[in-house]
Amino acid sequence: MYTKSKWLGAFLALTIFAGCAAKKTATSKPTNTESAEADKLLYERALNDLQHSRFELARLNMQTLINTYPDSEYLAKAKLAIADSYFKEGGATGLTQAVAQYQDFITFFPFLDEAAYAQMQIGMAHYRRMEKADRDRTEALEAEAAFQTFVQKYPHTELLPKAEQRLREVQEVLADGDYRIASFYYLRRIDKAAAPRLLDLVNRYPLYSDAPRANWMLASIYERNEHNDVASTYYARVVKEYPLSPLAAQAKAKLVKFGAPVPQPDPTALARMQKEQETPRDRPGFLKRPGELLKSGPDVSAAARVGMPTLTPQAEDATDTLTPGAGLSVVATGVSNGNSGSGTGAFVQTVAPGASDPPASSSGSAPNSGSTAGTNDPPAASSGSAQAGQDGQGEAAPNAVPNATGNSDPASQTSQTTKQSSSQGESSSKKKKNKKQAELQPH
Repeated sequence: MYTKSKWLGAFLALTIFAGCAAKKTATSKPTNTESAEADKLLYERALNDLQHSRFELARLNMQTLINTYPDSEYLAKAKLAIADSYFKEGGATGLTQAVAQYQDFITFFPFLDEAAYAQMQIGMAHYRRMEKADRDRTEALEAEAAFQTFVQKYPHTELLPKAEQRLREVQEVLADGDYRIASFYYLRRIDKAAAPRLLDLVNRYPLYSDAPRANWMLASIYERNEHNDVASTYYARVVKEYPLSPLAAQAKAKLVKFGAPVPQPDPTALARMQKEQETPRDRPGFLKRPGELLKSGPDVSAAARVGMPTLTPQAEDATDTLTPGAGLSVVATGVSNGNSGSGTGAFVQTVAPGASDPPASSSGSAPNSGSTAGTNDPPAASSGSAQAGQDGQGEAAPNAVPNATGNSDPASQTSQTTKQSSSQGESSSKKKKNKKQAELQPH
């Protein structure tokens, strides 16, 4: 009897112990599950704050997730959401922070699919801060570089068409800024300042809406400086690459006048222009135009919709004539005046971009008014080819520069070097003026 009651007590104790252990296990199981899903709850809460424009609270929750759960599967999404919060908040500070956060995301997670989205957003942040064509172009250049990087690094993503179109629009703004400056000098016949900008424009931005007219202006510069062979090259480009342009017929007439061959329209260019004409465009109406003047952003309605935009960075572009160190020999007109006689000819002048641009005060001068069409003469340290070109105006200039390269006769260079050495001792401004007038007379 005693043994039986002993075994019964042991069984009851074992049953009670097993029940307590099971209860403890059942109680601790929800706690572990809640701990495992805490990062998910933080992420979802931050997304909800972001959707309701509570940007600071959203960033606080995302940052808490990153600091508390460094191994969470939501780590990359949280960092991207922080960048998105700055982008949606907008403003100069917000977009600047967004660019920095997107760049950090690409640095830490370069192989994720979201890296393409981050690169696209970097371009869009600069795009939103882009100003009009006649204003500061820093953001436009940054946007161009960002979209070019996207197109080259992520050519197989679904965002590619949007990135290409944004790149066309950015390059339309950049090209329009260059075109306006070049037109300012072109209309005032300051060819040495207009030609480098036009040359860079037509080679770098062929999709620009006014590219046919830019080619026409460049050809006109060479034509009025009696370099018809070079002018024919750009007239032919208008006929070949912009066959539906209103200037194509006039360009053909110019080629016939010069006796140059008239090229056939390029089939690819013709198809592109036809598709451009068929593409609907959302241009601002008459009532919306006053409001456009108040906007800081540019009007990109004229940007191309078809064609591959330029993917070459400006620093690597061989036709970039506006960066320091890049030189371009262009043809400029020269008119001499004074008691020693008058004459009109052409000479070659090596332009150092950014260093020899004439001031705005000289914009009113014209060749027919008795003054030189480019009032700023080259500095005394100009190359021998430029000075030799001045010595051989009229008959010698077209032969001296058949392709506008600035190479002239070596004998003329030697002669001009001797003249420069003999004139170093002259300190009188009158003697220098007479010497310059004598050089400008055609031989």
